Formats: sequence, C-alpha cells, structure tokens
Amino acid sequence: MELIARAAGAERLSAHLQRLGPMPTLSSSALIAELEASGLLGRGGAGFPVGRKWRAVAERAGGGAVVLANGAEGEPLSLKDRSLMAARPHLVIDGALLAARAVGANDIIFYVGSEHRTAEAALRRALAERPGDVRGRARIVAAPAGYVAGEESAAVHYVNAGDARPTTTPPRPFERGVGGRPTLVQNVESLALAALIARRGHAWYQGLGHGRARGIGLLTVSGAVNHAGVHEVELGSTLSDAAAAAGGLNGDVGAVLLGGYFGGWADLHEQWGLPLDAPSMRARGLALGCGVVHFLPSDTCGVEATSRVMTYLASQSARQCGPCVFGLSAIAGATQRLAAQSPQPGDLDRLVRWSGQVTGRGACHHPDGAAALMNSALQVFADDFAGHQHRRCLTIAEPARVAVA
Repeated sequence: MELIARAAGAERLSAHLQRLGPMPTLSSSALIAELEASGLLGRGGAGFPVGRKWRAVAERAGGGAVVLANGAEGEPLSLKDRSLMAARPHLVIDGALLAARAVGANDIIFYVGSEHRTAEAALRRALAERPGDVRGRARIVAAPAGYVAGEESAAVHYVNAGDARPTTTPPRPFERGVGGRPTLVQNVESLALAALIARRGHAWYQGLGHGRARGIGLLTVSGAVNHAGVHEVELGSTLSDAAAAAGGLNGDVGAVLLGGYFGGWADLHEQWGLPLDAPSMRARGLALGCGVVHFLPSDTCGVEATSRVMTYLASQSARQCGPCVFGLSAIAGATQRLAAQSPQPGDLDRLVRWSGQVTGRGACHHPDGAAALMNSALQVFADDFAGHQHRRCLTIAEPARVAVA
C-alpha cells in the first residue's frame, strides 16, 4: 500500500525515508512536466489536472507564491484525507514541499479540519522531525467544521480574514490568494501522489490502473459492507472491486451513493461492473468526487436517506445568495415532508422544478451540488418518491439512516 499504512500510528521520518528514499531533486519545470505526463487528476472533488494547476501558479508566482495543502475534508462520508494525514504525514509534507519548489512558494499552509485531531497531531509531530528551514516556512491552520470550508476560495478566505465562506468574484486563488499572492490550493491526497510520482516517474503511475484509467487512489467505502473504511485501489477498478475491498456486501443493496453529497445516487446493478474513474463516470453522468462509495441497504428508504442529506446540505449554506438560503431550504422542507409521508399537494412536482431552478444561480457551487444530488435521487428512487407523495412507503423494513456529521 502506497497511501495507507498497514501498521497502526503515523509513519516516522526514518521509516518514511527507508521506504521511499530522499526527496527527488528535480527542477521546477521537470516536476511539473512529470505530473503533466502522469495524467494525475486532483482528488479534492473537481478532478482538475494537477500538473496544469501547478503550471498556472508557477507562471504567475515570481517566487512569492503560497501552497495551501487542503485537508479540511468536510464531506460527512469521506475519511480518506484524515486517514492519509494520520498514517503518512511525511508523504503529504513531501508533496507540499515539492509543490512549493515547483510553483516558487516560500510559505506552506496545512489546512486541516478542526475535527481531525489525530491527523493534525500526526502532522505536527512530522513537522517537528523536519529541519528548521522546513518548520520555519510551514504552519498548520485549523479549518472550521462545515461542508463549504474546504472549497478552495473559502480556504483562502479563512486564512486571510477568518471567514470560511467561498468568494464569488475573480481573481481566483491561483491568481491572487493568501496575502494577495498566487496560491496553489491542493488536496492532500493529490500532494501525496505527486510526491510518489516525483520519486518514481510518470511511467510508474501510468503503469497502474485498469482499462483506460491510470493510477491509484483512495476510496471511502461505507454502508452495507463488511469492512467499511478507507481502501486504496487502482483507478478503473469496478464498483464490485470496491465492495470486495471492503469485505463484500453485507445484505441486499439496491442503490449506491457515488462521490459523496455532491455526487449522486445510482442503481447498483447498472453500475456493478463499470469502472470507478473520473472520466468514465463523467461520461455516464456520475462523479467520483472525493472518492465516496456508500452502499444503501435495500431495506433503507431512499426518500428518507435523501431527505437527511438534503437537510444537512441546506444547513451548510454559506448564506450568501437566495438560491442557497431559500432554494435549498425549500427543497429540504419538501423532502422532509415526503420522507415523513405527510407531503403537501404538489411537493414532488415542486422538487423537480426547484432542483432545476437553483442550478447555476448560486453565488458559489453549493446549490449546484445539492441540486445534482436531488436530481439523481428523483431518478433512482422515482417509484419511492411517487409512493411517498401518496403517503405510502415502498420500503418494508424500518428505514435505516445515512450517516451525517
């Protein structure tokens, strides 16, 4: 395993160096070229090419950039980033140092979710093992709890002004971010993979994967499986492979949530043998997002599960625009009434209409992600929603619940 340690506890610097050797001495241009050739995509959710992102900052930096290693991980069903930081903190630090070299950054910020105490402690201990010049240019900032706090402009806004809400107007962080300087905001898993590629070369990364997908990645697998948790897989692995990595399914499953709360519901049987990689899933109208795979038991009501997700997302509004404040609140209210089998006349029709109306109209992308989740639920659980509109649940057993923070 490259990203997840088999032994308990954080890997110390001596073990890290014994396993991987010293950091490579590639130049800035060579580092970026290796990442571009590898095809590494970001693992924070958007899937943007990492090499292209580094190049965009390097071209603007002039030696004064900032690297912000994003480990906020506010997605309730994701555990991968905190697990990585807790197990392989030096790999994350290496990635941040290499990124700083590549883009011309003097300062490095590790932006770690305030609730991820084990991960933060591991990073602090790991930084204490590093030379004084590294410690002097790196600091840890505790990201506030909240779904939107990990969005890249929200992270920069918090470091600058103590306000973890996304900003709506250009320039973007890569143009002017922390302290007004070009800032590379990169997910910690992306940085860890960049550190491996820098050591082993793009051909190593390209040699991993299944089908047309290249590389490795982390999935958080939960729900109706025998061993829920974080699992390292080769990209292009199928949904059935993800279930097998988690010890197999535990009971009957009808639907699966892919990509987390900003992903979408999908029919298990339709997706079972298909690959889990961003380009392939995008072509199927799905998203790998932050690598969440949640198997919903067949005896769990999809309307109830969706209601809890939408209620959570409405509660996480940055409260900067009408579609988020009023639109998501209205959608959550309708799903709650439907889940309780006490809908108002026309609630289901309104859900369909409102989900289309909020898309693309928010001050940030929070309403878009919530609407995408809602639209997927209306498709996958169409019969269930129709039944609830008529005050009848098609799920026989007592509904279980999707875990939220």
